[in-house]
Amino acid sequence: MAVSYWLMKTEPGTYSIDDLAADPDQTTCWEGVRNYQARNLLRDEIHEGDRVLFYHSACAQPAVVGTAKVVRGGYPDHHAWDKRSKYFDAKSTPENPRWFMVDIRLEKVFDAPVKLADLRGQAALKDMELLRKGSRLSVQPVRKKEFDVILKLAKNQA
Repeated sequence: MAVSYWLMKTEPGTYSIDDLAADPDQTTCWEGVRNYQARNLLRDEIHEGDRVLFYHSACAQPAVVGTAKVVRGGYPDHHAWDKRSKYFDAKSTPENPRWFMVDIRLEKVFDAPVKLADLRGQAALKDMELLRKGSRLSVQPVRKKEFDVILKLAKNQA
């Protein structure tokens, strides 16, 4: 299966790339996604081996801050079944799961973040989903050429 590329947004105050770097095995489940379009990507499209741009959003300087690899494709988000979890959903059950997640493992923390403003200045990224007006999806597809441009920007900013 061909590798696909993704961007996953997180608020650094909730879970940052530094948190991922500090996790055992530098691996985490990407739980708590509660948007149906993003859920469908997690459930149906994102597979083991895919690559991820790790993006800090809702902060002073939104930016791509590193990369990760998907180490487990979509599976039911069991946090939806835990009444103590902030991600609890009474309509989701083990027999009929409503929400899904994937596991990712850290590949690299960029030496310097690739800021949203820098991304906007790249003609090669003009069609990138992240840069489209009104695009708010927390999990979104990225074209390989876009992924490569961002890796080059990160390397040049180091």
